[in-house]
Amino acid sequence: MALVLLGAVQLLSGCGLLTESTVVVNVGYQSKTINTVNAGTLLRDRGEFEKALNQLGKSTGKKYRVVWQDFASGAPLTAQMIATHVDIGSMGDYPLLANGSKTKKYSDAETELIAITGYSLRGSLNQVVIPTGSPVRTLADLAGKRVSTSLGSAGDGMFSTALKRNGINAPAVHTVNQDPSIGASAIQGGQVDALAQFVPWPQLVIFRNQGRLLYDGGDNNVPTFHGVVVRKEFAEANQDVMTAFMRAMKTTTDYIVANPLPAALRVSHLTGIEPEVVYLYNGPNGLVSFDMTLKKRFAVTIEKVKEFLVARGSMSKSFDIASFINDRYLQQLFGSDYQRRRADVTNPIALSGYDDLCGLPVDDPAQASELWAQGSDTTAVAATATCLLRRVAGTAAVRAAYVPDTDTKIRLFANHAVWLDDPSAPPTQRYKPFATDAGAQAYRARHPAATSLTYPLAVAQSRASQ
Repeated sequence: MALVLLGAVQLLSGCGLLTESTVVVNVGYQSKTINTVNAGTLLRDRGEFEKALNQLGKSTGKKYRVVWQDFASGAPLTAQMIATHVDIGSMGDYPLLANGSKTKKYSDAETELIAITGYSLRGSLNQVVIPTGSPVRTLADLAGKRVSTSLGSAGDGMFSTALKRNGINAPAVHTVNQDPSIGASAIQGGQVDALAQFVPWPQLVIFRNQGRLLYDGGDNNVPTFHGVVVRKEFAEANQDVMTAFMRAMKTTTDYIVANPLPAALRVSHLTGIEPEVVYLYNGPNGLVSFDMTLKKRFAVTIEKVKEFLVARGSMSKSFDIASFINDRYLQQLFGSDYQRRRADVTNPIALSGYDDLCGLPVDDPAQASELWAQGSDTTAVAATATCLLRRVAGTAAVRAAYVPDTDTKIRLFANHAVWLDDPSAPPTQRYKPFATDAGAQAYRARHPAATSLTYPLAVAQSRASQ
């Protein structure tokens, strides 16, 4: 038996499948969490990490093999890191801290937060949607109803914070613990009354005409982000591998920033998520800012997350957040430019250009809009939401149209926005889009002359007013 086993090992080694000098790197990611694609889906597809490791191997004489593992959410990914079956993983802010707390107990599994994949300073990556025909108008209306979420996720944390912020007794709402995809199906089938989830599920439901936005997580006034954790034991033993990973992640991030539309199309192909939804989040002025640096403002998020997880019994109050965060790899990657990058909170992918229809420059993120026509591999920009409506009116077939919320500036699907006509506003800003009914009502309270109108009517009127 011993001779047989020895022969098998020698055979595998001779074929290059098993050698003592092969370093295996296990990377866990969430393919459908599209603001982590620079550390997962797109990073894997473009082979940037493997390229960096091949280059490394030329100097070390070692071979490297990357094993990619796809997860539906952060909790099962954390379980595999505890089992030391995953070395590097990406997930949202709530699962990240839970990951740090849970792995702290094990010397071989303890993790540290080393980079950010994407973020929203407003916190709009988490939202609550309800069925299109639902009578629900406010969070308070969810009392006694069933809300699907993934317990311990960023969506769950956002929803719990929203209930508390609005003075709603959490036990009055029946939360149902489901994976995001199951929850999206449940809201379509009428098994639940609302879905509280993280990117991209809320807007995916909206795009498919299965629901409308009830509550934007940004109203909690807490930034949200996704990031990368690594097992400290692995990182310390493989410093050169970590350097290669960070370089590969930066290359992928730079590609998304420089090529947002092709990147969105590729992510859609790989994940099955409609490209229009990917582009809503990951495109110019999108809900996601792709930036690897650890912003100082995230300190607010981290404290809120810890408070929530401690109350849930998912984290010890004594957990030391400072020891969990390690930006050494980022400092090594960006060098003297790190502090500047860290202080910069502008979205690196911005809409710009010239609106030839309205004769205006496209340079204001609070107004800039975008149209993607059917059959086109490019998009057209508009200086304002009203100018966007005029462009829609003159386009035979629209694939997607994007506008910023009048007050919060978050990016919306124009045909799913709540629209107001404000005759007191300048002509090129007369039509006002909002993410929710509540936002439109708040505007009308300040501007009594504003009236409600449907999206098709707004398009038609914009054509008539040209």
